[in-house]
Amino acid sequence: MDESRPIFVQIAELIENDIIAGALPEESQVPSTNEFAAFHRINPATAGKGVNLLVDEGILYKKRGIGMFVATGARDTLVAKRRDRFQNEFVRPLVTEAGKLGITQAQLVAMIRKEDAE
Repeated sequence: MDESRPIFVQIAELIENDIIAGALPEESQVPSTNEFAAFHRINPATAGKGVNLLVDEGILYKKRGIGMFVATGARDTLVAKRRDRFQNEFVRPLVTEAGKLGITQAQLVAMIRKEDAE
């Protein structure tokens, strides 16, 4: 766990990562908050807070008495959310800085291709 960010947010991101990677497919059951708590040695309430973040976003849903499950369309929703965040946090600042430095779009694309090849 990364101590610079809230643990419950990290739990939510771990679940998101598993959904995006396909380790938790749609309609599959998510480990319980007690399982998360035991594995990460955290308070079950903290794990529950992370799970509930995803419930509030419609990524997970609860089957009463059974547990939490991945909602239909959850992967697509998460990928779209992360793409938007990627553009806002990385692409937009990159393009802004490139403009300040006089780097053309073609030069920027060439730089990206070079990095990708390495």
